[in-house]
This record gives sequence, C-alpha cells and structure tokens, in this order.
Amino acid sequence: MQTSAMLNQLGYTPNETLVEQYRRIKQNTAGYEKIEKHIMDLNDSLKHIGGYIAMSNSNDFLKIKVESANEALREEAMEKIKHFEEKFKVELKKVDGKDTFYIIGFGKEL
Repeated sequence: MQTSAMLNQLGYTPNETLVEQYRRIKQNTAGYEKIEKHIMDLNDSLKHIGGYIAMSNSNDFLKIKVESANEALREEAMEKIKHFEEKFKVELKKVDGKDTFYIIGFGKEL
C-alpha cells in the first residue's frame, strides 16, 4: 500500500514530515509488509468501539490505543487486539498503566 494511502486510512493528511515518519516506522517494525493489511483491518474494527491505530509521537512505531469510557466496549477492543496479536503473530509492547500498545513487529513466537 502506498504511504499516502496508509496515512489517509489512519486519519492523517500526508505531508513530507508524516511521510518520513511513516517510512521510519515501516523500517523499524520487523516484517511490516506482512502485517500492513492486518493493521488497517484492526484499525477499521476498533473505530466504532473507541480504539484506533496512530503513529507514536515518541517512538518510531505505530500504536494501538483504546480510549472508550464504556467498559464493555473497552473489553471488546482489548479482545480484538489480543486476537490480532495471536492470529498474526504480532509482537506488541504494552505501555504501563494505559490501554496502549506499540506494534513492534511480525514473527512473535507463540
């Protein structure tokens, strides 16, 4: 998928800075090309339940955030994230004290 299309799907308006950040994220995420489509599918499935995928401001990774105040929706989002992690063998790193995960890469040994 082209960088500008990917940025658009994530809700960003592509510009030179964002394109460069996205390129760094792709390079920094092991096996990115194998999980790119699944990342977009997860983003689409989280949108209606208070979650989304975004570019991190502090690390060159994509992050999954769950911000729903509704406990049932939050739990549903967390289940979708766990399913994504296990089914596609994606390595995630949870941010302490938050419902936020960095997408580290593909190839997690289960």
